[in-house]
Amino acid sequence: MTDRSVPVLSASREGPARTFNGLAMLGAVALAGALVLLGVVSGRPGLLVPAALFLVFLAPGFYMIQPNQAAAILLFGAYRGTDRAEGLRWIWPWMSRKKISVRANNLISQQIKVNDLRGNPIEMAAQVVWRVTDTAQALFDVDDYRAFVDAQIEAAIRAIGARYPYDDFEHQEITLRGHHDEVGAELRVELKNRLLVAGITVDECGFTHLAYAPEIAGAMLRRQQAEAVVAARKTLVEGAVGMVELALAQLGDKGVVTLDEERKAAMVSNLMVVLCGDQTAQPVVNTGTLYQ
Repeated sequence: MTDRSVPVLSASREGPARTFNGLAMLGAVALAGALVLLGVVSGRPGLLVPAALFLVFLAPGFYMIQPNQAAAILLFGAYRGTDRAEGLRWIWPWMSRKKISVRANNLISQQIKVNDLRGNPIEMAAQVVWRVTDTAQALFDVDDYRAFVDAQIEAAIRAIGARYPYDDFEHQEITLRGHHDEVGAELRVELKNRLLVAGITVDECGFTHLAYAPEIAGAMLRRQQAEAVVAARKTLVEGAVGMVELALAQLGDKGVVTLDEERKAAMVSNLMVVLCGDQTAQPVVNTGTLYQ
């Protein structure tokens, strides 16, 4: 219950409301009903009228609060606190209430087209679990807190998408595709800061869709394939050079054959062709000398 002596709370901070237990007030309603019935039976209007007025006075004050639900109490438009007690409740009839859910909400955003740090158009979507923690802020500091959540999720996705490149084949930067945990944690911090003004917190969030936009997807795929081929060739050449060095060193150390610089170059060329070629090398049997 709230009376005029209680100071008005700030609309930006939730405070407890003083209300009555509705089950206890049902006893008063039952008493008023019994008096009305007694007045009807006994034909005593002096008892009937006050009891009927008392019953009419009590009835509008009842309301129900379900689990994980709250009711903001207002007195002529002024916020007087929030009732979070479950079950049947009662307040003075001249006070109004606005119910609000404090359950967890799961939202999957629409796919949004964003330009990443390098200007490449990409598509992004996120899944966010949020809930109301301050009912006064959610009801009175923003016009529509659900629409506010939708707008801020889109804005946060755009901000994070523009902050990092989609991919980095040199593995020197934090990327959207390669660092899901780091980027997801930053998205959560961004959302919590944006939704704080509405009394809403974020329990969990992460990206559900992340890809190049269709207009450049084909070109970026070819680029990825080309860079993968170059990286594979680089690794292959580095391995082949090591094998050639090892072969020449062992031939010289064991005295198997003595090669001049020209024959060493020819041998290196042949080995590199064999080791780096895409097709299987065909052996040629030399029936002459080493130099013919």
